[in-house]
Amino acid sequence: MPVPTSPRRFRAAIRRYRFPPTGLPDRPAVARALVAAALVGACAAQAVAALSPHVPLLVAATALSLAVEGVLYRWQRGVLTVFAKAHADITVRHVLRDLLLVVGLLRLGEQDRETQYAAIAAGLLVCYALHCAIQAVSVLVRRTRTLPVVTRNIDASALRLSPAPPAVLRRPGHRLLVLGLPATAGLAATAATDDTRFAAAGVVLSLALALAGLAALLPRLLPGRRPAGEQEVLDWFDAWLAEYRPTVGLYFSGGSASAYQAGMWLEPLARLDARPVIVLRERFMVSRIPPTDIPIVCLPKVPTLMRLEHSTLQVLIHPSNSGKTSQVLRIPTIKHAFVNHGESDKLSSCNPYAKAYDEVWVAGPAARERYALAEVGVEDKDVVEIGRPQLDAVLPCAGPPAGRRTTVLYAPTWEGWDGEPGNTSVVTAGENLVRALLADPDVRLLYRPHPLTGSVDPRAGAADRRIRELIRAANRSGSGPRPGRSEELAFRAQELDRLTTDGFDDDADQVERMLRQSAPEPGRAEAVARATAAWEEAYWASLPEGEHQVVTEARPSLYACFDVTDLLISDVSSVITDFLASGKPYAVANTAGLSEQTFRAAFPTVAAATVLTPDAAGVPALLESVRHPEKDELSKARAELKLRLLGPAEPASQERFEAAVRALCSAALGHRGRRQRPQPALPGQRQGGAPTLEVPVGHSG
Repeated sequence: MPVPTSPRRFRAAIRRYRFPPTGLPDRPAVARALVAAALVGACAAQAVAALSPHVPLLVAATALSLAVEGVLYRWQRGVLTVFAKAHADITVRHVLRDLLLVVGLLRLGEQDRETQYAAIAAGLLVCYALHCAIQAVSVLVRRTRTLPVVTRNIDASALRLSPAPPAVLRRPGHRLLVLGLPATAGLAATAATDDTRFAAAGVVLSLALALAGLAALLPRLLPGRRPAGEQEVLDWFDAWLAEYRPTVGLYFSGGSASAYQAGMWLEPLARLDARPVIVLRERFMVSRIPPTDIPIVCLPKVPTLMRLEHSTLQVLIHPSNSGKTSQVLRIPTIKHAFVNHGESDKLSSCNPYAKAYDEVWVAGPAARERYALAEVGVEDKDVVEIGRPQLDAVLPCAGPPAGRRTTVLYAPTWEGWDGEPGNTSVVTAGENLVRALLADPDVRLLYRPHPLTGSVDPRAGAADRRIRELIRAANRSGSGPRPGRSEELAFRAQELDRLTTDGFDDDADQVERMLRQSAPEPGRAEAVARATAAWEEAYWASLPEGEHQVVTEARPSLYACFDVTDLLISDVSSVITDFLASGKPYAVANTAGLSEQTFRAAFPTVAAATVLTPDAAGVPALLESVRHPEKDELSKARAELKLRLLGPAEPASQERFEAAVRALCSAALGHRGRRQRPQPALPGQRQGGAPTLEVPVGHSG
């Protein structure tokens, strides 16, 4: 067992040793193991059959091997990484498969066919050589199509962009499978029939396909077929900045699962009376950002990022911290504001990194107090209360549940990096809470786990799977979709996909996406908003009466779930703060092992919540208070806590957000003006010339 190389990894290893995953088996892991075992078994059977020789087994093992390869590339791509780490990548596996077929033919054949078999083997070698040549040319083509700037919602046609080469020519695994399939099939047919014409025909067909692929790629290296070069792209980007003249932007860097953090600030940014832009650092993130009309630029390299210093950009807002944030903070002409992607009582909501920004924009007084108490270096004068603009559209509480059903949203957070037992309720309380809710026939449960659940602690992932199984079991006796509603939902989904996907497929590379993701049509943002609202209405209407839901996709959004929810059960997280905008009842699971009094004192966002213990004993009484508002003793506390966490209702959060942007833009312009003024000469400087530093003789500068 390898020794953990960091304290965090060491603590995680200890937790795994003391608390091994329990419960239901990991079905994806079992499937991966079975597929890997099938491929290894097929290879072993092929080797035995080739050396025996045994024709039926040889043909069957070859067919099984090819079928498993197809399954790997279609459904189990993670297994490919495992084989690659063992130096058994697709090339090695394919060569071994064909080699065993040739060995089998030699064992089965007669001496007078050695010349024919030698020619077939030579043809196979040429096929592999052409595969290597195609791979080399493919790499060169990919380099010419890797631009220093990636954009979206910007007309980049001047960069001579073109569609991507066929995917089969860009992906080595797919290419070798497709181009080598005729040769492998021909060899297997020859082994079965003892007719060498099948092998010869298969090899010739594979050679023809390989030559056609090479001929399709080579012209893309010609100067007239390449996209613009690096300097040409940078000059074009500078010209676009000068023409568009952005004033405020959103800066984001992170992993693929964190795109939602940027997504929640898109609409507030788009509603500003400004020229907004989104600045990204990772190329893959360009396609991960939700639909928006705002221009998007991805600047992977620091020198390219520094070109923003000479632009009109005045303010960048930051919804998250990342290692690459420090790079953009070096630009002195831009003011930076940290807006966070959510606020909670966790230590992450008052990270010491926040002091690196010019200002920290928070929702309400509670966050200001949180920074003051944390003493992380953020001065009170740099904290600006703007509310939460995203919550302006959340529907307020309209009274007790309408109709028979009480909709409960269980939205636990993830386990976090520090291993604290109170981070998430999924492990110790999740199943008890779900069982208690499902036991009430008048409850409709919406289960929305955090996207990162189980990414650190395997126990959280196992508990999440068990919760989903409980919900599936509860739904088995239910009715199907409502008549006519599923057709309406399919229509609305098709309309929304048409507006948001622009017909992209997985085979498009970044250059092709830039070509097809040009400036959107005017009014598309409003059309997307209308289509999203229509889809959400159709989605909720299509659900069978009382059917419980596991919500893991981007649609419906968390805020859409708020609007149909009568009660929230969550952990200490930003979900509580956001849900308070509705004024509806909420409960928090106390899994930290603290007394209720200590728990409330430690986490101010719990002040207006019903505290639930891990055994979920308080769920029936909680549901009773939701259904009968006269029994709800926390309504006044919720109103007071809402004011403390989110600030006043007037002016609206969007207005306060705009005011903060204008003020920081004004500060940025003032700073630029002072930088551009002639500065008095410092001692040692020569008037009228370049600054110099007088160094005594005998000393180096």
